[in-house]
Amino acid sequence: MKTSMAEGERKTALEMVQAAGTDRHCVTFVLHEEDHTLGNSLRYVIMKNPEVEFCGYTTTHPSESKINLRIQTRGALPAIEPFQKGLNELMAVCQHVLDKFEASIKDYKDRKASRNEHAF
Repeated sequence: MKTSMAEGERKTALEMVQAAGTDRHCVTFVLHEEDHTLGNSLRYVIMKNPEVEFCGYTTTHPSESKINLRIQTRGALPAIEPFQKGLNELMAVCQHVLDKFEASIKDYKDRKASRNEHAF
């Protein structure tokens, strides 16, 4: 059962959860309205950071659009830093793919138009 939100009320897109007795090096980030698409991609990018000891995610339930992303770092690095860096790196990768895709579409259309001009 879904509940409707009052007008002007915004749902929090991100929460940080720390277990009692843990420090800022081991944090679970709850991302609302997200699924495996972001979860697996973000986990992959974050795990490439050598300062990250563990990064994994779970979906809470198939009927909920929410993931729990857990990050544990080595040394003094707070977990929020590889999380932010991972988001930025993932955005850069997505932008690169989009740029290449759009350039390929333009190239295809230009070649197609060029062929059509030479057909007459």
